[in-house]
Amino acid sequence: MVLTRRQLYMLPTRHGLLFTLVLLVIFLASVNYNNGLAYVLTFMLVSIALVSMLHTHRNVSGLAVEVLPSTPVFAGENAQFRVSVRNDLDFHRVCIWIFCADHKQVIYLDPLATVQLNVPVATPHRGYIRCPPLRLSSTYPLGLQYTWSAPIASEARGIVYPQPGGSPALPLKTPFSSQLGHSGLNTDGDDFTGLREYIDGDPPRHIHWKAVASHQKLLTKQFSGEGEEELWLRWEDTSGPIEVRLSQLSRWVVAAEEDAFRYGLSVPGTRIQPGRGAKHYHQCLQALALWEL
Repeated sequence: MVLTRRQLYMLPTRHGLLFTLVLLVIFLASVNYNNGLAYVLTFMLVSIALVSMLHTHRNVSGLAVEVLPSTPVFAGENAQFRVSVRNDLDFHRVCIWIFCADHKQVIYLDPLATVQLNVPVATPHRGYIRCPPLRLSSTYPLGLQYTWSAPIASEARGIVYPQPGGSPALPLKTPFSSQLGHSGLNTDGDDFTGLREYIDGDPPRHIHWKAVASHQKLLTKQFSGEGEEELWLRWEDTSGPIEVRLSQLSRWVVAAEEDAFRYGLSVPGTRIQPGRGAKHYHQCLQALALWEL
């Protein structure tokens, strides 16, 4: 949104009201005593107030405001929305306040410059969250007038994952899986079988660095027996209210990704095949965040 005079409002501040009262007293005194210097002082101060009004409005008018979506976060954390304020005119913008919910911040803009800032927004529950309306204001240069913008609504939104909670123990049930240890990959006693191209999510310790140096690309060492077991995170393995179950599954997804398991997710109405890596990780958490019975 580009702020124009249709989106801007102005009122005198408390200092402005006091300034007006002082002007009125000086004007009455000049009329009563017919003092020419008092008339000059009164009209000069009135002129300064009118010029100040123009500069206060000009300080905010014409700014372009854009709100970008936030990165995913877990419930209880602050979502960080990226706000961009652009000055398309060839003069400085001084002491502009940005208000968003309980957050406020002051910015300064050089001519033809852009300022970006993070606006934190509380996330009390999972699902989508939108950035609250923004408002810009300023009292520059003399603090006699206060100008502010109409609320700037945005379609930018972020996604909030269920807060991880419950037991950290993964639901490993097959005999082979129970022997894999905490790493999720059975490397002790496995025979090296060859190399393959790196897949996002492969453990760094399995990367063949010498082959990388010669082939100029990432290669991963394969072992016999690797990848034969897959971990399933299932709704049936949890208990309690819906949000408690989703919180438990969220914790299992985080733990399985940290331990480099190949894991799948099964909740009513949604089934995600086993995998690993950042894309698979966020796909599972997003499914939990948006799941509805």
